[in-house]
Amino acid sequence: MNPMPIVIDGATVVTLDRTRREFTGHVVAEGNRIVAVDAGPAPAYDGARVIDGRGCLLTPGFVNTHEHLYQWVTRGLAADAALFEWLTTLYPVWAGIDGESVHVAAQAALARLARTGCTTVADHHYVFPRGGKDLLEAEIRAASQVGLRFHPARGSMDLGQKDGGLPPDSVVEDRDEILAATEAAINRWHDPSPDSMLQLVVAPCSPFSVTGELMRDAAELARRTGVRMHTHLAETTDETDYCRDHFGCTPLEYAAQLGWTGSDVWFAHGIHFNDAEIARLGASGTGVAHCPSSNARLGAGIARVADLRAAGSPVGLGVDGAASNEAGSLIEEVRHALLFARARGGPDALGVRTALEMATLDGARILGRESDIGSLEVGKLADLALWRLDTLAHAGIPDPVAALVLSTPPPLELLLVNGQPVVEHDRVVTIDESALAAQVAQVQNHLLTKAG
Repeated sequence: MNPMPIVIDGATVVTLDRTRREFTGHVVAEGNRIVAVDAGPAPAYDGARVIDGRGCLLTPGFVNTHEHLYQWVTRGLAADAALFEWLTTLYPVWAGIDGESVHVAAQAALARLARTGCTTVADHHYVFPRGGKDLLEAEIRAASQVGLRFHPARGSMDLGQKDGGLPPDSVVEDRDEILAATEAAINRWHDPSPDSMLQLVVAPCSPFSVTGELMRDAAELARRTGVRMHTHLAETTDETDYCRDHFGCTPLEYAAQLGWTGSDVWFAHGIHFNDAEIARLGASGTGVAHCPSSNARLGAGIARVADLRAAGSPVGLGVDGAASNEAGSLIEEVRHALLFARARGGPDALGVRTALEMATLDGARILGRESDIGSLEVGKLADLALWRLDTLAHAGIPDPVAALVLSTPPPLELLLVNGQPVVEHDRVVTIDESALAAQVAQVQNHLLTKAG
């Protein structure tokens, strides 16, 4: 831990604190915590590193509530396919992943997320081919190397094609094996402390790749060990048809029967909920990870974000897997969330500050970290993003939040995670991006050759 205080002075500061203060001023981090947030010039700090924030906007770091890091090495495939066709095309390729390929993919996806303002990532990893070694450990190691706060969700699939599921049998696991591996991962890795850089999540994949028995047992495991719960739900109309055909109910009704609602649960996508279901989600505090770019890429639809938020459901943002969102950019999700909400619900459906809140405070709430991250306040963890807005693309826009959300993604002057620089002058400083890009290309070629 670097003991030198870091002073960011002269920036426009959007705190997202309880009173939503915004001002030109300073923020100071000492160790991994914020020690000062105020208007006006910063006082002198002995031995401090002072960063000139003039021309910049300072925000809390972004929280990515849904990702599949391993998919970074399978981008660009099935480019014109809907979800089920896309999955059946990619499952044979994913069946070849191993510790090395997952580590390379995770490093690359995390580095890209860092460049787009992300400081905390919830990753949903659910493909564990036989002989693939410890893929969760490969991702955890990558997150530590890049320097991001990490919430890996130990995913699983136990419903293969021979039993009526979508995934090939080569990538599904036995239910008892899944539960034992998940609990072992929690015992080994989960850190519940306020300063935590690593917290585990229990995350069966989806209703069409997981048995009801596993869903029910996974919920019991999560609540017994005190970790949160995550799964895909209501992403496509095909999924709704599948649930009606197999279970005689909607995806949410099915999930609720198995114990999958509550403030410790969040669903990825959540596009196809009706009015009564949205009210139910809000009343129970169940969260949703909104993934607008991936949903558009796969033609799945547009989530009812404004309705979900109005009902009381926390809605965060996710980039989803890089194989269905090749950009992998969290700042783009902020803009797309706003544009798609307005395309669906009119100009008042979502404001620029609400979109920014979804990327920060709402994401923190979904992960149970709102006391530690999501706003710039004294005592919170020093996870923050300094955006340069004096560029040609942004200069002259009087509202800096509108400039951030509505214009092209601005250069990232600085990204601090836990008080440590991860990005400086729009460059990741913790890994070699050029060398990593070459590794990504090699790994994808290997996987495609392996899949035939």
